[in-house]
Amino acid sequence: MTEVISNIEVSPGVFRLAVAGQFAGRMGQFYMIRAWDNYPLLSRPLSIFDITPERIEFLYLVVGEGTALLSRLKKGDKLTLEGPMGNGFTAPEGKTAFIGGGIGIAPFYYALRQVPAAEVYLGFSREPYMVEEFREAASGQVHVNVGGVILDDVDFDAYDTIIACGPHPMLHAVQRKQQASSGRAKVYVSLENRMACGIGACLVCSVKCKDKRKKACTDGPVFPAEEVVFE
Repeated sequence: MTEVISNIEVSPGVFRLAVAGQFAGRMGQFYMIRAWDNYPLLSRPLSIFDITPERIEFLYLVVGEGTALLSRLKKGDKLTLEGPMGNGFTAPEGKTAFIGGGIGIAPFYYALRQVPAAEVYLGFSREPYMVEEFREAASGQVHVNVGGVILDDVDFDAYDTIIACGPHPMLHAVQRKQQASSGRAKVYVSLENRMACGIGACLVCSVKCKDKRKKACTDGPVFPAEEVVFE
């Protein structure tokens, strides 16, 4: 059990939550979070947005009952965190691009602490958020697309490693763009699957892959783009 430092709405329905304590985690990993006793039944998985010696932060979008409850948290309120979970991002090789669509930008802020020279592509359907924070964290270029298709701005043949996070239609488009490229880049997708237990026991987050079904929480959430079968 730990407590809230701050919970700031950075854009309509988008919150930046800071939690007190000493936490660990690799870029691309997540924590299971709950701030309630019995209902909703399940904790909520949130990607690590940032870690400092005295806090961990999460960037989340209000989409249901659980995240709505999180959005009402105030300084000093208690909550429970379990993690870190998931495989996280493989250490990128060579020239790297991070591509985030909507709330899919969340894991890349922390990733920039390890790979500050990566170029960052942030796509938003409406109002952009956290752009200045990303520009301060990055030594490479930060590209922003509002209302368009962020993938149109990315030349896959210009990079050695590409990591993307966002809604499934966007990640499916990443896969198709990879197939149409020269194949120079290693391309990874971080899936935003619904999760229940976070430890691979319940199969709620099952992912169809070319060889077999896998679990987003333990085998992922990060997969080679060519491995996933989008339906």
